[in-house]
Amino acid sequence: HLSRYGHVKGVEIDPRPVAVARQRGYDVEQGDAVSGLNHAEGTFDLVTALDVIEHNQDDVRILREAHRVLKPGGHIVVTVPAFMWLWSYNDDLNAHVRRYTRADLKQRLEQAGFRTHRISYNNFFVFPLAAGLILLRRRRGQRPQLASHHVSAEEYQVEMEPAPAPLNAALTAVGWFEAQILSTVNLPVGTSLIATGRKQ
Repeated sequence: HLSRYGHVKGVEIDPRPVAVARQRGYDVEQGDAVSGLNHAEGTFDLVTALDVIEHNQDDVRILREAHRVLKPGGHIVVTVPAFMWLWSYNDDLNAHVRRYTRADLKQRLEQAGFRTHRISYNNFFVFPLAAGLILLRRRRGQRPQLASHHVSAEEYQVEMEPAPAPLNAALTAVGWFEAQILSTVNLPVGTSLIATGRKQ
């Protein structure tokens, strides 16, 4: 969708999805925002970090690198998982370091030099189900591992299986409906956060 507004450049740390994306005709390069992106200061109008910064201990450093490569007045869009108490095996599977509150994310964006525009929770409508399942597992003694759990190949395969088509269609419809709400108001809770900011 972004290609309607200009050239889109992707950056990915893992060479395997880079190869797949290139085969599909996308302009994607291998890179690491912690070590430094291979782009000059003030290159981009918009940077998106969609479920990126939660994978690294130095999340502010990633945001500062995004700030560096943005043009003055450029914008950033960030999504992250919300609430540490929602930590589950999926966080281990995805190599997350942390989950965030609204205040956490705002603080990090401002530390990186951004002026925050909007920060909202999202995935509001799946929040009760997700929270309920996690709390139920806790009551049964299945405690979160906080990234210490070794994920077996079998566990990974089960967790990464695509959702059944009817469920996927239902979630897509819910996501579309939520996007209409988010266009006008912030949501009070959700399993994720979305933030927009501007380079001053």
